[in-house]
Amino acid sequence: MKTTAIVLAGGSGSRMKTKTKKQYLLVEGKPVLWYSLHIFEESPLIDEVILVCGAGEEAACREQFGEKFGFRKVKAIVAGGKERYHSVHAGLKAADGCDLVLIHDGARPFVDEMMLQRIIDCLSAHPACVVGMPVKDTIKMSTEDGCVAQTLPRERLWTVQTPQAFSYPLIKDAYDRMLRMEEEGCLDVKITDDAMVAEYISHTPVWLIEGSYNNIKITTPEDLVFASAIVRKMYQ
Repeated sequence: MKTTAIVLAGGSGSRMKTKTKKQYLLVEGKPVLWYSLHIFEESPLIDEVILVCGAGEEAACREQFGEKFGFRKVKAIVAGGKERYHSVHAGLKAADGCDLVLIHDGARPFVDEMMLQRIIDCLSAHPACVVGMPVKDTIKMSTEDGCVAQTLPRERLWTVQTPQAFSYPLIKDAYDRMLRMEEEGCLDVKITDDAMVAEYISHTPVWLIEGSYNNIKITTPEDLVFASAIVRKMYQ
């Protein structure tokens, strides 16, 4: 079974309040994006990596992550699209020929080998799974004017992370169909992650498996403080 990791590295990072995109910011001397690429490079579970960067950034990504750091598993570096799902679709087209695909946000630097093993184990029995963690806080749903409408049952709520992993034929077909629906003007739902594509387009059950509370997404300046602490713990 050939397993490909698609790493998305085209986000603008507007909430980081810096001119440098968040995936290129340094954490303990290395770019945020380096950490997830390093895990995929070292893992025997991953055969190749497709790196999806911002349009016009392909040469810079190739120079830094293909040549400078020498990531041999990076098979292709492709330009992303307008929305996240357009970028995923570009990565899926470049991953043609694989059996399993993991779709990962490059702004999540702390995927680990145990997490990858749980994903592969899940995919041996199910065609779609996502990593996540049970929520720690009480979650309330609000009305439009900010009043509490409902307190949700915490024991059934998860924060969803990446990688999100699928049988390649299933998710590629689902994305193809979704993009055709968008072109025809009949896509009537806002797609926020890859699991939604499998759920909404293919009506495929998606299984939740344990990620890690360390598997944070770098979004705001405060996240860099936590990231530095996690790096010191993981790589000490």
